[in-house]
Amino acid sequence: MAQETRITVGATANVPVAKVWEAWNTPDDIIQWNTPDSSWHTPSSENNLTVGGKFKHRMEAKDGSFGFDFEGIYDEVELHKEIAYTLGDERKVVTLFAEEDGKTTITTTFDAETENDPEFQKQGWQAILNNFVKYVESTN
Repeated sequence: MAQETRITVGATANVPVAKVWEAWNTPDDIIQWNTPDSSWHTPSSENNLTVGGKFKHRMEAKDGSFGFDFEGIYDEVELHKEIAYTLGDERKVVTLFAEEDGKTTITTTFDAETENDPEFQKQGWQAILNNFVKYVESTN
């Protein structure tokens, strides 16, 4: 059996955790920031942020060449601290939120998928996280 690769990305937003949490979990916000670059978009988002609840974010290339549903089921939800979920392909993801002096550090660790190089996956997830930080700081 192949060794599972876990990847961690992180960033700090210059806003309090309550604001970060709201923007991270509200579908109207998610469709604004959930993209690695300007050639992609998220035209729809559904989110039931409860243990056992489901989420589904539709991610598509703007030119229509590719798209997929990023979806899963929540395993843990601890307000302003942790969100853990299992993706449709059984990979696990954990995101931690930590506020200090009005700034919030967001750290996500996820099981890598096997189709793409782990470094490529890390860059993609980091780009989306960086886009989130820009978004949440601009709406503060």
